[in-house]
Amino acid sequence: MALINLQDITVAFGGPRVLDRLAFQLEPGERVAMLGRNGAGKTTFMKVLAGVAEASEGVVSFQKGLRVTYLTQDVPAGITGVVLDVVLSGLGARAGLLTEYHHITHQLHASSDPALLRRLDVVQGEIDRTGGWEIDHQANGVISRMKLDPEAEFTQLSGGQKRCVLLAKALVQKPDVLLLDEPTNHLDIDAIDWLEGFLKEFPAAVIFVTHDRRFMENVATRIIDLDRGRLASWACDYKTYLERRAHADAVEAVMVAKADKKLGVEEVWIRQGVKARRCRNEGRVKTLEVLREEKRARRGREGVVRMNAQEADPSGHLVIKASRIGCSFGDNCLVRDFSVNIMRGEKIGIIGPNGCGKTTLLKVLLGKAAPTKGTVRFGTQLEVAYYDQLREELDDSKTVIENICGSGDTVMINGKPRHIIGYLQDFLFTPDRANTPVKVLSGGERNRIFLARLFMKPSNVLVMDEPTNDLDMETLELLEELLIEYSGTLIVVSHDRAFLNNVVTSTWVFEGGGEVNEYPGGYDDWRAVCAARAQRTEPTQGGERTSKPVKTASASNKPQGAAKLSYKQARELDNLPDRIAELEIEQEETALRLADPELYKSTPQEIAKVKARSQALGAEILEAYRLWDELETIKSLSEE
Repeated sequence: MALINLQDITVAFGGPRVLDRLAFQLEPGERVAMLGRNGAGKTTFMKVLAGVAEASEGVVSFQKGLRVTYLTQDVPAGITGVVLDVVLSGLGARAGLLTEYHHITHQLHASSDPALLRRLDVVQGEIDRTGGWEIDHQANGVISRMKLDPEAEFTQLSGGQKRCVLLAKALVQKPDVLLLDEPTNHLDIDAIDWLEGFLKEFPAAVIFVTHDRRFMENVATRIIDLDRGRLASWACDYKTYLERRAHADAVEAVMVAKADKKLGVEEVWIRQGVKARRCRNEGRVKTLEVLREEKRARRGREGVVRMNAQEADPSGHLVIKASRIGCSFGDNCLVRDFSVNIMRGEKIGIIGPNGCGKTTLLKVLLGKAAPTKGTVRFGTQLEVAYYDQLREELDDSKTVIENICGSGDTVMINGKPRHIIGYLQDFLFTPDRANTPVKVLSGGERNRIFLARLFMKPSNVLVMDEPTNDLDMETLELLEELLIEYSGTLIVVSHDRAFLNNVVTSTWVFEGGGEVNEYPGGYDDWRAVCAARAQRTEPTQGGERTSKPVKTASASNKPQGAAKLSYKQARELDNLPDRIAELEIEQEETALRLADPELYKSTPQEIAKVKARSQALGAEILEAYRLWDELETIKSLSEE
């Protein structure tokens, strides 16, 4: 028997129907992934299932005694208390006993008041009688996996941490139906992996809205797709869904084309001369009226975002050079002795647990914050565009237009003025929506505003902190294509495993204790290295396990008794960045001369001279970089 049954459900808010005569059944044990464009009505559908919103028409039936828990996309206002209280809220009398028990034990750390001890005995007895320890164990387990402090005040947490608390609250309630709206937003990869395993073993039925393709592939047993008010169900995995959906779209396009062709023929017939109209068939006239009505009722697909990153002139070959940098807050070491050369055109992904220091490292590499130790040197002709995780640059009190271009009505795109309304329509903002205050927009819409602002600025270095949150699948895939084709340098922080696999060419991983290591390839490549490293661990005769030593470049190449830099070498090292910058400027000027038709009107000797200098400059620049690395290595080893 179905847990929830929807029949002919309709919801409208003055415009086209958000939900248009939907039918849906949820069976026990199903794990259903819900897809749809931003604004398609996914949240409205979830609210109808949760019983917090009513349909304009239709019938919603729930199995008797059904318990439904709903995790919203936004954090509700008015929630107070410590983390443990919030997680346990909604569990009735047992939750109150557990909350009191934890508060008493917390107070007993500072006082051995006999009255507290007596009350603790009473509370423990009631928890034993009502079987509350199982709930306590599960609540603390979920809180621990989410890396939350059970005694932290909810109001003092970040937006992402608050979402984690509410997710923990939803999981410990053990409902019959669990509704999750974007559950992976703001979770790190470890927490996402844990949530995947938890939901696979969770006995309740689960419906979740997500744009995390790997999460959907690993968890969902069915996919539903909300498109233009209608719901389609696909009992298959995500890859098969994409194939079947493409076929269905092709069939729909053929049917629409046939209907339009038939309508065109009938319109020509009805407008024929007097003789044809006198003998026209009334049945054919009625058919024409039906075709006209069907065309009026037909809803076209929402357009796709048209994103184009404006690229500045290329930067120098070296973009950023970090030498033994460290970042700490008090006794908390976030980054320890990290060195790296970021070269032009690299695409780097950064992953690690929440709070490990990924954003801090970005700010240090961009010069927005100073490292605790070490140095950061910047290459030449850098034009940096920075996508901030918290979207701090958006003013919620202003409209979309005001956030993009202030009081003006035009923006410069590829050196040409363009009206702001036309530009925002590329990001799916209608004129009315473009004049809406940012504070009332959805997470996906806010994300598109920030992308619109970001891509207005010409850049050759693009730095993005969690760009995929709240983006629908189509926009996410377009962003991926844009970043793959971007010829500049990309540094991106993301927990989206599929996104990392598709975009980046190397990955920096925070592996604890301030250690940051670089691996070639994306997320799966890093996991393969971890698996190979685990396989190198062999059992000894005593049953213990020991790891085979792995020779690293830094260990094997370290010279014994390395000498310090001489005075001449130190001066040379200090002058190399400026020398390289001069060579690169000359190289660009030479390239411009070679591209100028006027050059080829001069003598053959002059043309040959310019070509020879162009080739020589390339060799000189490479040699300068080699020398820079060599001297930096000597300097680093002498400081150890």
